[in-house]
Amino acid sequence: MPVDTTAGHIEDTKLADALSERYLAYAMSTIMSRSLPDVRDGLKPVHRRMIYAMQQLRLDPSAGFKKCARVVGDVIGKYHPHGDASVYEALVRLAQDFAVRYPLVEGQGNFGSIDGDNAAAMRYTESRLTTVAKALLEGIDEDSVDFRPTYDGEEQEPVVLPAAFPNLLANGAAGIAVGMATSIPPHNVGEICAAALALIRKPGTTTAELMAHMPGPDFPTGGSIVEDGEAMVRAYETGRGAFRIRSKWEVEQGRFGTWQIVVTEIPYQVQKSRLIEQVADLLEQKKLPLLADIRDESATDIRLVLEPKSRGIEPAVLMETLFRATQFESRFSLNMNVLGADQVPGVRSLKDVLQAWLDHRHDVLLRRSANRLVAVNRRLEILDGFLAVYLNLDEVIRIVREEDDAKAALMATFSLTELQADSVLNMRLRSLRRLEEMEIRKEHAALSAERQTLQDLLDQEGLRWKRIASEIKEIQKAFGSGALGKRRSTLAAPPPEIDVESALPVERDPLTVVLSQQGWIRTVRGHGQDLQALRFKEGDGLGMSVECYSNDRLCVFATDGRAFTLRVGDLPRGRGDGQPLRLMIDLSNDQDIITMFPVDDTRKRLLASSSGRGMVVAETAMTAEKRTGKQVLNLKDEESARICVPAEGDHVLVLGQNRRMLVFPLDQLPEMSRGLGVILQKYKDGGLRDAVVFTAETGLAWPDPAAVRNRSFADLRDYLGKRAETGRQAPAWATRKPRG
Repeated sequence: MPVDTTAGHIEDTKLADALSERYLAYAMSTIMSRSLPDVRDGLKPVHRRMIYAMQQLRLDPSAGFKKCARVVGDVIGKYHPHGDASVYEALVRLAQDFAVRYPLVEGQGNFGSIDGDNAAAMRYTESRLTTVAKALLEGIDEDSVDFRPTYDGEEQEPVVLPAAFPNLLANGAAGIAVGMATSIPPHNVGEICAAALALIRKPGTTTAELMAHMPGPDFPTGGSIVEDGEAMVRAYETGRGAFRIRSKWEVEQGRFGTWQIVVTEIPYQVQKSRLIEQVADLLEQKKLPLLADIRDESATDIRLVLEPKSRGIEPAVLMETLFRATQFESRFSLNMNVLGADQVPGVRSLKDVLQAWLDHRHDVLLRRSANRLVAVNRRLEILDGFLAVYLNLDEVIRIVREEDDAKAALMATFSLTELQADSVLNMRLRSLRRLEEMEIRKEHAALSAERQTLQDLLDQEGLRWKRIASEIKEIQKAFGSGALGKRRSTLAAPPPEIDVESALPVERDPLTVVLSQQGWIRTVRGHGQDLQALRFKEGDGLGMSVECYSNDRLCVFATDGRAFTLRVGDLPRGRGDGQPLRLMIDLSNDQDIITMFPVDDTRKRLLASSSGRGMVVAETAMTAEKRTGKQVLNLKDEESARICVPAEGDHVLVLGQNRRMLVFPLDQLPEMSRGLGVILQKYKDGGLRDAVVFTAETGLAWPDPAAVRNRSFADLRDYLGKRAETGRQAPAWATRKPRG
């Protein structure tokens, strides 16, 4: 009995090598076998296997339905060894007319709804293929595509479908792989076919010219695509971009001048129930001040009724507030990352995708024609044998009755091939009549003509492209018209900017923003509050405060040179400790807050770094309502932002850590929106300590440890110079100013 030498064998491998090898295998499997569609038929492996399995079950559009459980069982048992739940979810999506522009599966039973309801269990639902899926499978039994063994080696599955229907662009695709993703919107098949025909006629057609036939996506749920034409052309040329989709709405007039808005179409992949919940939550939080109520009056179609708070509101302004705050407007990204015929993933342009589909149809036509030519030649060979023996049937009967090797005798007597002799011997007796000979001659003539046509197709590329164009026109006629082919999404220019802020009711409550030493922020109602009486967390205390109003924007400037904008009305109120500011903005723990102030559109600020460079910036240029803020003051290594003060005056006083002071006119500083700034004062060692802007006529109010004293311009005249000078030794009162 042989000894198993592998038992107990341990092989040393570096963990990094083992991880990289296994992760690479997982990544390649995810990219090629799960997440990315094939550019030729637009299908992922699970969808391709499902459609092929349903074809094998004879679930044609004219046949009866079968339980989805039977379909899922065949798919996971023969072709796709994954969970039944994931396969059934894929099948359900192919049957949902609100999820797929041209459904590949016809469902019977509960297949979910646009509200987000789940489909019934697979044991209750039934399915069969649609005519669209039938077009994808057309010619699959004619050696038009390659087959490969299934995972267990017992069956064969197609590598790709013949795809007479342009499924990738028509139905789109979405998937997330490892390190890459795909997102392709659906399009109108009539427009796709028109663009493909234009590309056949003129292979040098540009993407912009193709878009004259195929102007943009066509979503199954309709909606209005509001995107700039040039941006859409760039997106289709590069394969990357995004499309803005808005709900379709109309105004219904009521009695006594009242009105309401009715939304009839919502953006693609937005669940109606969640959209209503989102609007209801915002209403409860009083963040939709122009909307009074929302009602769902949908039946088989969508009908969402929006009631304004007053009839004096402009409908367009009300909808603009909803577009900005809710999913009544959404963005669909374009990332045409697909697998090519060589199974290499890549982002392709619209022209590349169309050309890849046409090239695939050309390969399919070549293979089908060659396969058919072999079949026609075989049949003609058999018919030639029949015609040869029909001239002497008595001799054929004698040979069959008397000869020991009838096959060899027939071949010798009538000069037949082996195939012809076998066909004659297998002929039925009732075929030995004159009428059958006439039918054979008729069939022979038809097949001879077909053979010549097939031979011409294989020899002439021009004829092949004419045949492909004819097939595309048939697809265009079958699926590009009627209720299924009619365009559902409208294309519109980007809407003009609407000033929503002026239409909103203004709530101008006086508030005081308080920031603690440990970075907790909150607002206190009113101005002139005794902030020393506020309570803070243990070990914390008052850091800084600023008086403003509830409709103000608060700008927070940090030592890394970034400015963050917060809406005062959104800050936490009440007697609590507030919230950590660093949870609202993306600021690391090693950076500090220099100052915070309400944004004034007419005011400017002096910004300066620790090295003594600075500039003037308008406060409006510092606003950016995003977590990452806006980099306003650029910094070099080992530098930090130090000064952010109002630029109200005509002169700047700069004080260095070397105790030298310089005064120069403010107009020597440039106004910028972002940059490193210019040198305020030169230093041999140290850097900037302080800077302030003042007016020469009124003098400088300089804080002293004891009090605030006003220094006249005469007191500062000795320090007057030009920007970037070193200055003179500062007086004692200037160096006593506390920093903070």
